[in-house]
Amino acid sequence: MCGRITQYSQAVEYLFALDPQLSLAGGFDPTPIGRYNVPPQSRVQLLHQDDDGLRMEPVRWGYAPFWARGKRPPAINARVETAATSKFFRDIWKTGRAIVPANGWYEWKKDPGNPKVKQPYLIHRTTDEPCFFAALGQFQRGGMLEPRDGDGFVIITASSDVGMIDIHDRRPVVLSPECALHWLDPELSPDEAEEIAMEHSLGVEEFDWYPVPAAVGNVRNEGSHLIERISDPVL
Repeated sequence: MCGRITQYSQAVEYLFALDPQLSLAGGFDPTPIGRYNVPPQSRVQLLHQDDDGLRMEPVRWGYAPFWARGKRPPAINARVETAATSKFFRDIWKTGRAIVPANGWYEWKKDPGNPKVKQPYLIHRTTDEPCFFAALGQFQRGGMLEPRDGDGFVIITASSDVGMIDIHDRRPVVLSPECALHWLDPELSPDEAEEIAMEHSLGVEEFDWYPVPAAVGNVRNEGSHLIERISDPVL
């Protein structure tokens, strides 16, 4: 799964890593986003293609279609194996593909003998380049920042490969810049989008992970100290 991410660079840094020639409709804030402990249900900067170009705007992390609201908590992830055909996600698969630009994500390794003992790990690109998480959402268009009831997004996840499964059995679908741009293309067919998500996620060899302070487990904690490697992990 993916239940906590980091998103602390400037918008222009994510954009440049995606394509140096790109610009954002409506411009961007030059200050760093500065979020080292981003939880679900908070508003997260999301990239999506609009009629007037690429936009990066805050959208709540969590989504449920109108018929499911109030019946179950909003989903924060969508399984790549079923998202394209699931009743829950199939509508936004066609119209709401987006990208979450991030620096990495956290997972908690559990002690098999005592599940209450957990060690958080930060997972990031070995090159320290941004991660582009494939996402699906319902969100405003045309620079309308006021969210509607039901607006939100999910991050698509896939099975972890051998080597990362000891941290967690699911991980976000992270796309290369080229695939991320294809994913955002509104002309891309649903079948082509499914192929990208299923076949072109970056492999486990593209990532590194290390233990970080337990303080990241509290969503109220924030700051760059949360991504510092610790030398005495409990697991």
